[in-house]
Amino acid sequence: MSLTTPTLTTDRLRLRPFEDTDADALFALQSNAVVLRYWDSPPWTDSARTDRFLATSRQLAVDGSGARLVVERGADGAFLGWCGISGWNPAFRSASLTYCLTEAAWGHGYATEAARALLTWAYATLDLNRVQAEADTRNVPSARVLEKLGFVLEGTLREDCVVDGVVSDSWVYGLLEREWRRSRPTPPAPLGAR
Repeated sequence: MSLTTPTLTTDRLRLRPFEDTDADALFALQSNAVVLRYWDSPPWTDSARTDRFLATSRQLAVDGSGARLVVERGADGAFLGWCGISGWNPAFRSASLTYCLTEAAWGHGYATEAARALLTWAYATLDLNRVQAEADTRNVPSARVLEKLGFVLEGTLREDCVVDGVVSDSWVYGLLEREWRRSRPTPPAPLGAR
């Protein structure tokens, strides 16, 4: 079953499907050692990785297992990074959340805003019960993003990543549909309703 990759807008952002013209900005992001300091793989050194990433992004939609979206600033279209839902399992009603933003985008609330928009779409479209996310235990800002979104810390994967000889642990976070629903603002009642 295929899945249409959405275009989403927020107050400050536009999330849209990847295009071939995003290749240079994507490579610059994924080859930045500072950005990928806590990632589960080393920075890209080969531009062919960009082609594979874009192909995988398209394949997620074709096989219906998720969606990867460019995050761009609405005011000027500046590339800020990407976020994605992957590993959608309709039987378990579960998926995973991932995001990666440029250094210039850090500290502005863009990751939270983009992920919130994507989660809103995913919970409404995919009939999810659970979304999981992981963060390197040294990446406290990413953990804060997840906690702002309502994710609950469920445990630690000890020494689960070895990147360029550096061993690290990962926090595992989960967000259940009922928790997501509780964290959403309640729409106002129609006038005259009690």
